[in-house]
Amino acid sequence: MIASLDEEMDAILAKGKEKAAEDILRSAEKTYGEVPYIFSFMKDNPEILITKTLYNNSILRSSSLDAGTIELISVAVSAAMRCSHCLKLHIRSASNLGIADDQIAAAIFLAGNLASASVLATATRELKDEREICHICEISTESCAIRNE
Repeated sequence: MIASLDEEMDAILAKGKEKAAEDILRSAEKTYGEVPYIFSFMKDNPEILITKTLYNNSILRSSSLDAGTIELISVAVSAAMRCSHCLKLHIRSASNLGIADDQIAAAIFLAGNLASASVLATATRELKDEREICHICEISTESCAIRNE
């Protein structure tokens, strides 16, 4: 259970930032079975690690999603962003929560489908925009005397 913001702030102030950062790393390792890479990278910057954790926890506190759903979303986003380290961590975390491989695969396939749709939507819009502008006079092809000859 994630503590309230007041409880988190009080604990940080009581421990000091270095001890609070160590506790955050231990808690992350307990949760994920490892310390996420970005947390390890931030360990020498306790203020950044603490504020990142406070931000993460505030999002989780305000969510009505269960831990399994959060992990499936994390798997999907990691897959769509092509972050292999994040993807491996969240696949393991989802598995540790008892989420079946077929559900994890479904999240990955949905992410791939959306990423593909995003590529196609962006590229076809650019193609359409390029066709609608004359590159000689840089006005609409409908108004361009050069392209409409």
